Amino acid sequence: MQRVCFLLRVKPEHLEEYKKRHEAVWPEMLAALGATGWRNYSLFLRDDGLLVGYLETDDFEAALKGMDATEVNARWQAEMAPFFESGRPDEQMTPLTEIFHLS
Repeated sequence: MQRVCFLLRVKPEHLEEYKKRHEAVWPEMLAALGATGWRNYSLFLRDDGLLVGYLETDDFEAALKGMDATEVNARWQAEMAPFFESGRPDEQMTPLTEIFHLS
C-alpha cells in the first residue's frame, strides 16, 4: 500500500466556497474514488490556501488514471479548477517523499 501526500494551493478568495463544495461531495464522485482505489482520503486546508491531501492506495498512478477515465471526475475537475492557482487539481498532485512513518 502507498501512502500519498501532496500539496496544492487554493486561491485565498475562494477558500469559503471550496470548503462548502467539500461538505457535499457528489455521491457519484465518492463512488468513483472508492472504485478506483482511493482509500482513507483526506484534505486539510490552511487559512492562506495551502491544501494538503493524503490518501492510501495500492498504486497511485493507476488510481489517478482510473479517475481520469471517469465522466464524473471530468465534471468535478472542471468545477474545481477555478479555485486553484494552477488549474486542474488532479493534474497537480505531485506526491511528497515519505521520510518517516510511525506504525
